[in-house]
Amino acid sequence: MLITEKITNFADKINHSLPKEKITVLQINLGRKCNLACIHCHVEASPKRKEELTPEICQQLVKIINKFSQIKTVDLTGGAPEMHYGFKELVEAARSNNKEVIVRSNLTIFFESSYEYLPEYFVKNQVRVVASLPCYLEDNVDKQRGNGVYNKSILALQKLNELGYGIDCSLIIDLVYNPPLPKNNNFRLTPNQKNLEKDYKKYLADNFNIYFNSLLTITNLPVGRTNFYLDKYEIKDNYLQFLEANFNYNTLPNLMCRNQLSIDYLGNIYDCDFNQMTNTYSLSNNQKRLTVSQILKENNLDLISQIQTPNHCYGCTAGSGSSCGGSLTNV
Repeated sequence: MLITEKITNFADKINHSLPKEKITVLQINLGRKCNLACIHCHVEASPKRKEELTPEICQQLVKIINKFSQIKTVDLTGGAPEMHYGFKELVEAARSNNKEVIVRSNLTIFFESSYEYLPEYFVKNQVRVVASLPCYLEDNVDKQRGNGVYNKSILALQKLNELGYGIDCSLIIDLVYNPPLPKNNNFRLTPNQKNLEKDYKKYLADNFNIYFNSLLTITNLPVGRTNFYLDKYEIKDNYLQFLEANFNYNTLPNLMCRNQLSIDYLGNIYDCDFNQMTNTYSLSNNQKRLTVSQILKENNLDLISQIQTPNHCYGCTAGSGSSCGGSLTNV
């Protein structure tokens, strides 16, 4: 469904280009295989997907991690990143260079055959785990992510706690909240992150003796399966209008795309994972697509001056804002 004329082009909304800052975060999408097929997944990941990182691109990424000290964080995502070629190699390359490693885990992967080693591996490498738990109540989680996902997630969190996650200051476990997908025009923004975090912590501690570090609230962007879902109920345009109506200029300085490169399994570069899933490529100063091989050739991470801003950017800039690190403002 085409966006209606009532929606202001995002680039016109901000009335200026959005400049890229010095790159400090390398977010790598290792592929689209996953043991789950969540209804809100913007990657459209599932057990049936085959796309994954190639050995050639993996080696180029290791070179980049080794070469550029300005990279502070290597953020691994998917699909389930743990299922893909190059996962361990990238984790260990980053840690050997004293970079923070984030793994965006669905937690249930711990119970799949041949992945039982993951909790101890995460501890050994002091991986920061960012895990989806879109609600602290079972029914809401299973509706979004599949039957039984909640109980497996609880068991996984208990296992991580046993190993020191959420307790030892060097072992960070963060949870991710996203709202239920709407079936009508009764849209809502994510709740206040700090207040919701208190609710999560109380419920999980009281009922399961589970502890975690921070809650990250993320808005559902009209990308991937969320886009198909909104189209199914014929509310995509209305949802975009809702996001635009709640646009907050104060989010712009803190957007995750400002200091991040998002890289796909083919080595193409984007400003964020949402742009990656809509094939909105990053462009160099001479308006050509960027790849990891070009970064190595130019010996420069900072080849982008202007961020690409399609209309789904309204999702990151509505209300208190949304990013892979949660809300962007306290407003």
